[in-house]
Amino acid sequence: MGVRVRYWKGSWWVFVSHRGRRKAKLVGDRRTAEEIASKLRARLLLGDLSVLENERASHTVQSYGGRWLETYAAVNCKPRTLELYSFLCRRHLFPALGGVRLTDLTREHARTLLAEKIQGGMKRTTALKVVALLREILNHALDDRLILANPATRIGRFYRGRTEEEARPAIVPLTETELAQLLATSKRLYPEWLDLIALAAWTGMRQGEVLGLQWADIDFAGRFIEVRRTVSYRAARLLAGSPKSGRARRVDLPAPLAAALQRRKSLIEAEAALQGFDLVPWVFTNRAGKPIDALNLVHRVWLPLLEKAGLRRIRFHDLRHTYASLLIQRGESLAYVKEQLGHHSIQVTVDF
Repeated sequence: MGVRVRYWKGSWWVFVSHRGRRKAKLVGDRRTAEEIASKLRARLLLGDLSVLENERASHTVQSYGGRWLETYAAVNCKPRTLELYSFLCRRHLFPALGGVRLTDLTREHARTLLAEKIQGGMKRTTALKVVALLREILNHALDDRLILANPATRIGRFYRGRTEEEARPAIVPLTETELAQLLATSKRLYPEWLDLIALAAWTGMRQGEVLGLQWADIDFAGRFIEVRRTVSYRAARLLAGSPKSGRARRVDLPAPLAAALQRRKSLIEAEAALQGFDLVPWVFTNRAGKPIDALNLVHRVWLPLLEKAGLRRIRFHDLRHTYASLLIQRGESLAYVKEQLGHHSIQVTVDF
C-alpha cells in the first residue's frame, strides 16, 4: 500500500497504489494534497477500497479514441487524413486494443501491437502509422489528465528489422533524359495533358495542388505560382483545402512553362468568349468545368503514358521527387529546394 504526494507538471497530485491498483488525483496545493493523502491512508488501513474507484479509469482506448475522432480529428484534420485515421482505428487499433482501459495501457501493449502487425504482413511504415495514431490519441488523453504518461512514445525504436519487401530499394526518380522522353511522348500522344504533367515535373507541386491550381494563382509577369490549395474527391464530392503543410507557398515558374500556360489560358479564354461563357477559375478541368479527379488522371493517362514512353511504372508523386533530384544535381541549395517543395524542415528535404 502506498499513498504519496508529488508535484508533477505544474500541479500537486496524490498517487495511490494498493494491491496492483492505482489511482491519481489532481489537487490544488501541497497542504491540501497532504491532508487528502493522510485521509486516504487511514481509509485504506480500514479496508475501504472505494478510494481506488476512478471515473476516469472507465475510458477505454476505443471509447476515448472514438470521441477523439469526433471532437478533434473531424474538426482539425483534412478529410483525407480523417478518413485514414478512421480506417486505422476501425481495422487495426480498436480490434487490438479497443477494450483496454487507458489507465491499464502499457508500453508492452504498444510494442506487441507493432510487432503483431508487422509479423502479420503489414508494411512497417503502415504499422508505425497505427502506433503513431495511438500515440497521438494518448497525447490528448494526457492533456485531459486521464493518464499520467504516454506509453506509446518512441515505440518504433524497438523494431529495427526489415521485411524482404521493405528491404527493396525505393523508387528512383526519373533522370533528365527519362523526363524528356516522358514529356515528348505526352506531347505526341497526350498533348492535352502535357501542360499538367510538365507543371508537376518542373515545379514539384503535389498532385492535389496541381489539380487545384487556379488562374488567379499564377503571376505570369513575376513568373511564379502561389500554391494555395489542394483538391480531391470523396464520394464524388469535391473537397478543397490548404496544402499539406497548412501554409501557402510560392514556387518559381520556368519561362517555357509560363509561356505554355499563358497560351493555354488564351485559348480557353477565346473558346469561352465564342460560347458566351466566363473563364472558369480552374486551370485543368474535366468536361463539367471542375478539377480533374486524381484517379482518372492516374488510370486513364499517367499509367498508359509511362507504358507508351517505355518507362518503368512509378507514381505520379515521383515527379515531385524527380524535380527535387534535378534541382540538387544542378547545384541548387537544400534551403531553396525546401522552400519550393513546401517542407517544414531541411531534414524532411534531406530524407525526401
